[in-house]
Amino acid sequence: MKKIAFIAALAVALTACWGNQNKKAVEEGAATEVAVTQNQVVEIFNGTDFTGWRGYNMPGMPENSRWVVEDGAMKINGNERGEGDHNILYATPFKNFKLTFDWKVSKGGNSGVFFYVKEVPATDGPYYITAPEYQILDNANHPDAKLGVNGNRASASLYDMIPANPQNAKPFGEWNTGGIMVYQGTVIHYQNEEAVAEYHLWTPEWSAMIEKSKFSSTNPNWPKAFEYLTKGLGTDDAGNVVGGYILLQDHGNDVWFRNLKVEILD
Repeated sequence: MKKIAFIAALAVALTACWGNQNKKAVEEGAATEVAVTQNQVVEIFNGTDFTGWRGYNMPGMPENSRWVVEDGAMKINGNERGEGDHNILYATPFKNFKLTFDWKVSKGGNSGVFFYVKEVPATDGPYYITAPEYQILDNANHPDAKLGVNGNRASASLYDMIPANPQNAKPFGEWNTGGIMVYQGTVIHYQNEEAVAEYHLWTPEWSAMIEKSKFSSTNPNWPKAFEYLTKGLGTDDAGNVVGGYILLQDHGNDVWFRNLKVEILD
């Protein structure tokens, strides 16, 4: 895969109206959707607080949230349970976009960045049956890196489906750059300024790949996973592509994110 340098993005200042709306929403415990335009670059984390963010299926941030702001980065404090319920999403959905971010993990750390997330009833299953995952992982110390097939659970991989190649993640405690570009069904994962995975949504190949993963239609744990990840991914009930939310995963470990920006490609 050819090396692709990241496009340097100039952050676009949000309007005073948006800022006031989000300030009010945070005070009221709810995040609001933001209007975006083509080629706009949106800083989805301001380095100070969680304006624009809320918990999955929640009006505001999780109660007694383990998310904090530390030295200009958002951090989830681990709880030793392996996975938690403090998953947060940016309250504006995106369709065609390029997300860039920096990330680092503690020793043995595990997390993920999801896109096209759809909020579904708990009876249908958890958030991760609705969206693809860009894996965040300490490859050297977390056992998930050795599970799956050919390293498809290592950092920057399409979790449980496509391994990141080359695998160029830095050790735990060091910052990595990450990126996800989504344009008309084509998706590219970036890690440390290299394109490391490419795939195409809504194709027969995509459905076949889902069927071979842990989200297969034959998995009794999540009977609706295959349907959400194929027919429902990023679409409305009529099949129109509407995009979805960007979500940061709480997997029970200390993980940091900073410089989260979205360039609108619509």
